[in-house]
Amino acid sequence: MRKIRKGDTVVVTTGRDRGRTGTVVNVLDNGRVVVENVNMVKKHQRPNPSRGVTGAIVQREASLHASNVALWNPVTKKADRVGLKSLEDGRKVRFFKSNGEVVDA
Repeated sequence: MRKIRKGDTVVVTTGRDRGRTGTVVNVLDNGRVVVENVNMVKKHQRPNPSRGVTGAIVQREASLHASNVALWNPVTKKADRVGLKSLEDGRKVRFFKSNGEVVDA
């Protein structure tokens, strides 16, 4: 089970975008995440007339390592660490380390 999933609101903890918040768009298999409107890079796109693609400089999100983001805790209004635990009924859930509140309802 992953500590950060698609659709989570996260805060960037390191790098040039430190402090910015965004929603996780994609979680990659190599331990990286793509966050909406964070870590924007410019990609020089070559034209491809057979596909009808024009050449341009396109801005898009680059991936960040999952260790460089933290889950946003709406109760404390801060970034928070996440742990995993099993409930009595056998389900595995994520919880915030600061206040013990369960992330997955």
